[in-house]
Amino acid sequence: MCRSTRFAWLGVLGLMLVMIGSPVSAVTVSGLYSVEVPVAGSSESELKDGYADGLARVFVRVSGSRSVLEREGVPALLENAESLLLSYQFLRDEEGGNRLRMGFGAVGVNRALASVDAPVWGANRPLTLAWVAVEDRGARTLVTAADDNASEPFDSWQAAFSAAARNRGLPISLPPSQLSGNRELLSDIWGQFIGRIQDRSDDLDHDVLAVMRVSRSGGQWRAGWVFDGMGMDVGEEAVTAASPGALAEAVINRWADLYAERYAVAAGDIAESPQVDIVVRGVSSLADYGDVNNVLGGLTPVVSVGAARVKGDQLTLRVAFSGELDQLREYIALDPRFVPLEGDSPAPETNSQAMAEPPAQGDLPAAGDERATEADDGQGRMEPGEASLFTYQPVEVDEQEAEEAFESLYQVLYYRWQPASVIGSGQ
Repeated sequence: MCRSTRFAWLGVLGLMLVMIGSPVSAVTVSGLYSVEVPVAGSSESELKDGYADGLARVFVRVSGSRSVLEREGVPALLENAESLLLSYQFLRDEEGGNRLRMGFGAVGVNRALASVDAPVWGANRPLTLAWVAVEDRGARTLVTAADDNASEPFDSWQAAFSAAARNRGLPISLPPSQLSGNRELLSDIWGQFIGRIQDRSDDLDHDVLAVMRVSRSGGQWRAGWVFDGMGMDVGEEAVTAASPGALAEAVINRWADLYAERYAVAAGDIAESPQVDIVVRGVSSLADYGDVNNVLGGLTPVVSVGAARVKGDQLTLRVAFSGELDQLREYIALDPRFVPLEGDSPAPETNSQAMAEPPAQGDLPAAGDERATEADDGQGRMEPGEASLFTYQPVEVDEQEAEEAFESLYQVLYYRWQPASVIGSGQ
């Protein structure tokens, strides 16, 4: 191993000595740049309208601001939305409606936002555990992650918050359904007794607690909540709306705005060369470190590679690259020693459930494929409200790393290092 590599590895080992802190439940949101919208048809003009609608929704989700669409220069970006498109599918639902699923380039979208001086909110986002008590017609209940036995109107609340969270790309979890009938817990939520709720949340993944009471008066619903954690505890806030869906949307919009104000990166801070964290597990020696570093550094899209931290046999590298993130993935996939872990990476067990579902197999063409519409041939049909196009993946970070993690623009890539000797032995 060369001397510079040995010193670099020793420097990384030194990082471990100062990175000791309590775990944080940061969540990487995959698919922030994927979206699905209704369209009138598949003509060129109708598809163009769909591209613009989809990009507008992605702009809001990625900037963290609903007002981004009012910025000067955004209409021109939306008019040319197809230039940022990586893939799309034209689908028909069971009711005969048309929908367009799209995947936009993350780097292109971020640079487009920067061009109009808009902020960019990255892929690593705080996980909010929401304790929501709803009172309606004298009955009070807890909104849980999934409860097949729930009755209207309470099961509609879970769906409403889930849809609103998907639209804004905000990781939200709800408590398990086993707690739905706990009257003492409902009283604690209604009284917003944070200390008691904290004790009940110890075994549930979260960065921030939100304790909310929802009630109806006349034709209006009201939601009042308090936050706890990450400096978000600023007293009770409230919103009102005419329906559960509208109320959930108003709540989630407010939460997303608050988080984005804190963690979105200013346009001027977006580097010309995008950077991504790559976590490689199984790096157990100096030789492994040197090989990983040399392989990544030799890839065509890679501009630079730097070690960020080490934890056991897990090495995190900060990689600057050119082009789109999916192109970097494709180059890494050419080396069999990098085994992707995104599909089979074990997530820590939790009693809470993030309100997102994995995308159906083949929802979007693979990166690098030609963009193509999919007509209704019997395979292109879909159910209304099909699974969201993005998923949540826990990220293991220390408390001291949390701010840096939340300000990272791109999702973390996970791999297992499999040395050539292991590949050759057939293990």
